Amino acid sequence: MKPIVTIPRNRATALALICVLVGSFPALAGNAPQLSADARATIDEIARNGLSVTGVPSASLAVVKDGQIVYEQAYGDARLDPKTLAKPEMRYSAGSISKQFTSAVILILQEQGKLSLDDKVSKRVPGLTRGDEVTIRQLLSHTSGYPDYAPQDYMIPDWERPISAQQIMDRWAKIPLDFDPGTKWQYSNTNYVIAGVIVEKVGGKPLFELLQEYVFKPLNMASTTNTDLQKLPHSDPAGYFRYALGPLRPAPKEGPGWMFAAGELAMTAEDLAKWDIAVLNQRVLSASSWHEMETETVLKNGLGTRYGLGVSVLADNGRRWLEHSGEVSGFTAENIVLPDDGFAVAVLTNQDAAGAASQIARGVVSWFVNSTSVQNPEKDALVRKVFDGLKQGSIDRGLFTSNSNSYFTDLALKDYSSSLGPLGEPQSFVQSYMSLRGGMTHRVYTVKYQTKTLRINIYEMPDGKFEQFLIAATE
Repeated sequence: MKPIVTIPRNRATALALICVLVGSFPALAGNAPQLSADARATIDEIARNGLSVTGVPSASLAVVKDGQIVYEQAYGDARLDPKTLAKPEMRYSAGSISKQFTSAVILILQEQGKLSLDDKVSKRVPGLTRGDEVTIRQLLSHTSGYPDYAPQDYMIPDWERPISAQQIMDRWAKIPLDFDPGTKWQYSNTNYVIAGVIVEKVGGKPLFELLQEYVFKPLNMASTTNTDLQKLPHSDPAGYFRYALGPLRPAPKEGPGWMFAAGELAMTAEDLAKWDIAVLNQRVLSASSWHEMETETVLKNGLGTRYGLGVSVLADNGRRWLEHSGEVSGFTAENIVLPDDGFAVAVLTNQDAAGAASQIARGVVSWFVNSTSVQNPEKDALVRKVFDGLKQGSIDRGLFTSNSNSYFTDLALKDYSSSLGPLGEPQSFVQSYMSLRGGMTHRVYTVKYQTKTLRINIYEMPDGKFEQFLIAATE
């Protein structure tokens, strides 16, 4: 139930866009694709490669662009015996992605005036360690200090036996805290079991019923199911695991109670994408509630946690990311929303302790970023022309501001030429970053040679002239 891969705490896996056919041809999506054939082929290639590299048996994905689902696809084998092809209409366990839904219900109850994020836990659940200090907000933001009852990425014997939320709290929320509330960030499933208990006490119904009422039915998320109570049927994928690089083996199912409120949900990629559209369009919750969920939690010492309420809050190349991964026995998942771009990708897979879901999702995000705002063929050609001129010790001074022209003295041009010229032709020349800085456009280009990589750091004025064009080695 912990996130297998989260961007701020793990290196992004580089995706080689090579065409590798995995297991079978993908099933056709249920709705007509709205992406170009080239875009669909690229996404398929990313997904197939992700499965090939990791050995994960199947994946199902949905892509949201401009606030609409534009592509759904499934790849590989949902079940190995009997061999069953993955289909987009199949449900996969979403693991800890469930946490943002639990957070959503808490926020709705706050909107109804039934509780507050700043209520002390003891007001709703008495008897927990320092419950008169820990707030509901600290539960949802993983800053409470309660130890995690399920940090492992493999099944332990305890998990195969049933357990109740009260028993989880008795074992893990009545012992000393790992730190003082609000002073550190530490991922803990225990937080969300306590939050789920609070939801049911205040809401007066089981958590899943409240989710159906407040979220799933309004968003037409008809496939959602509670796998804490029972495993997915044979019409859905089976979960798998492996020992080291050994063969895939059927994953055991957790006993009832272990996934409550922290990782209980399963759904199709399409339905997870419907939730992403609600995030983009600020539906179901009020604007203030969305703001609460998507705002980074700050510790008492002022350090940011890169986590809101049930979702990671990140920045990458000037873009805002809302992200969460998930894992339960036999399944991993990844969900990424770029709220300012109207873009999202949901990826569900059927093997635990594996990185395919995150690798595929990040690869699709990289495709989107590189195919939209970052790449600019006309600008790329001009930058390459200036770069090639500098290799020869010359520039077109009409392309530069007076400040930049003063930098490019005869000595500077000589040093640029003597150091860059011998490198020859680069293997690749791509724009890797773009943002705004002081009224200018900040662009970064990465130039790769066989034994050296260069970084071109550019500031461009509104009229297109270069205020800065600096080149340095990065490795």
